[in-house]
Amino acid sequence: MKLSNEDLCKLNNFWTYCKENQYFNVGYPESADFDYSILEKFMEFSLNNCGDWREESNYKLNTFEFEKEVMEFFANLFRIPYMDSWGYISNGGTEGNLFSCYLARELFPTGTIYYSEETHYSVDKIVRLLNIPAKKIRALSNGEIDYKHLVENIRNDKQNNPIIFANIGTTMRGAIDNIERIQHDIALLGIERKDYYIHADAALSGMIMPYVDEPHPFSFEDGIDSISVSGHKMIGSPIPCGVVLAKRHMVDKVSVEVDYISSRDQTISGSRNGHNALFMWTAIKSHSTSDWQRKVRLCFEMADYTIDRLQQAGIRAWRNKNSNTVVFPSPSEAVWRKHSLATSRDVAHIITMPHLDCREKLNPLIEDIIYDLQPESRLPSVSGQN
Repeated sequence: MKLSNEDLCKLNNFWTYCKENQYFNVGYPESADFDYSILEKFMEFSLNNCGDWREESNYKLNTFEFEKEVMEFFANLFRIPYMDSWGYISNGGTEGNLFSCYLARELFPTGTIYYSEETHYSVDKIVRLLNIPAKKIRALSNGEIDYKHLVENIRNDKQNNPIIFANIGTTMRGAIDNIERIQHDIALLGIERKDYYIHADAALSGMIMPYVDEPHPFSFEDGIDSISVSGHKMIGSPIPCGVVLAKRHMVDKVSVEVDYISSRDQTISGSRNGHNALFMWTAIKSHSTSDWQRKVRLCFEMADYTIDRLQQAGIRAWRNKNSNTVVFPSPSEAVWRKHSLATSRDVAHIITMPHLDCREKLNPLIEDIIYDLQPESRLPSVSGQN
């Protein structure tokens, strides 16, 4: 492969741009704390994980062996017996959500999906794509779903097979919907547990909740039927990817035999990036439980430092329990564009990820926010004047 000098220059300029900006997306939860240089030699191969990794495929260049170990790790992490689970490495959290909603729709064809207004925007696309009845539920001020509004809608709809899309860390506020509360309230409607479905969107917090001292309910033991987590967020990956996990007996009902590859395929995308399995496998094999706990603790420490600095300047900043998302009033466009902050209506957030491993990396951003939101901080000091 040969490129012109002009094209080589363009690539080199983009590489420089990436090096200069890899640590500055503080409004988004992608981690830059990874090193997969050991895997560079595999870039010469076309690795395609098409079909069910539990079965042998005609396509020999796959990474099923590694994907199997990744799925076993996440089955243990999310507290479901490995043999009772099924899942795969997806192209990202949105595909995991799509797979789970598709699975729920196949199990409950007359069901309505209920999700909060704080839910990730992908769900609006998913309900249109699946042509599934859906209701958007109000959110509480901290970002959790409004439980009373949820129950009222299920009751008024006379819905016997509700599909609950629960958030384990909302996009803007890092809020966690209470799985136990949802199950309790639905039981009061006379609906048995076997007659409804709970999906947990744990894009970021799926790699946080297992490593905190007092986790919210989030696992299969707590009552979920499926869960989706991103690989390029807390874990870190050069290519967006995710993991989706569900109950095996449910997935078996939607599996399809494909003679072309001599295997089954329950996935959404069919052909999948086999390199992603190597990234996830390397990440979990090179980190211990204490390593993940240290990363989460560091994120919380940086979040609390940011909150303290902003609050000392009179700016209302806060985070939900077990969240590394710091919420505060939205600054001017000049500031949020400079620092790649995410904004929604009148609020913005900072997501403290493992690569923000020192206060010095956060200080320039914090000072810009204070300067922008507190005009009085721009006035020169008058102390010492005669």
